[in-house]
Amino acid sequence: MGYAVVLGEALVDLLDAEHDGEPVYRQAVGGGPLNVAVAVARLGGDVQFVGSLGDDALAGRIRAFLTGAGVGVAGAVTVPAPTALAVATFAGPEPEFRFYGEPRSYALLGPDDLDVALVEGADVLYCGSIVLLDPPVLAAARRAWAVAGGLRVFDPNVRPSLLTAPDALDRLRGVVAEFAAGAHLVKLSSADARVLYPHEPVAGVAAYLRELGATTVVVTLGADGALVAAADDVVRVPAPKVEAVDATGAGDSVMGALVAELLAAGEPPDALGWRERVAFALRVAGLVCESPGGATAMPTRSAVTARFASRERRGPFLTPPV
Repeated sequence: MGYAVVLGEALVDLLDAEHDGEPVYRQAVGGGPLNVAVAVARLGGDVQFVGSLGDDALAGRIRAFLTGAGVGVAGAVTVPAPTALAVATFAGPEPEFRFYGEPRSYALLGPDDLDVALVEGADVLYCGSIVLLDPPVLAAARRAWAVAGGLRVFDPNVRPSLLTAPDALDRLRGVVAEFAAGAHLVKLSSADARVLYPHEPVAGVAAYLRELGATTVVVTLGADGALVAAADDVVRVPAPKVEAVDATGAGDSVMGALVAELLAAGEPPDALGWRERVAFALRVAGLVCESPGGATAMPTRSAVTARFASRERRGPFLTPPV
């Protein structure tokens, strides 16, 4: 088994909580790509996080959290900036984030900061999320995408609160098209699809991304599971029934599980193989939803097996292809 490189942001989330009957914010290490890296490590994969971290105590906590979770930080660089914060609110089924801090500590990795040898040697390279809205990191991601010797996976992880400039959405669509064209796997949520392509059904979005060049596209559908477009097939995979308490990091855990499976067994040869991988990833996400927090809720393989043992014996596929 080789290793994965996850290129993206790490920051600190401030999450709604309560203390002595009063509303407070609970601090948690976060960032979509960081969550992905931790998920890969917890599931037994060798993974390196590549990104820019601030020069303050919060950044020290991020580094300590990553190393404690088994994530390598050889490709992480320290920049002269306070750690960026993301304030999360829960008005709907998924958290909404507002981002604070200038300059944003996660957005200062440039192409010259990239450890090219680390990227070239990776079996899987992940790029995506909000860092691609910032020119320095976008340039670094483009360089990584160009030199990657292994499988390339992409997740736009759209945050509408950051799309405030008049042309921001059009620019993001261009970035998505650019990375999808060279991706072995694109994972996005139905919420991402609605923001990017509001007049297209999710199956149409998956087909469009495959037409651009993506080998496989997975669209997560929340409690309805996921849609998988691979080869000439489009199938739906049901989500397990869980008692959800917090969806933070659920989508990231799907991506992390898929990366971990790619490391363990390579790229599936057909849609059936992908369906099995996605069914496992949805069980990982279900377990994440049953615990508060994002990165801290990422489970081990043994925990997933223990929680869904009866489902694995019955077989995960309850919904026919569409």
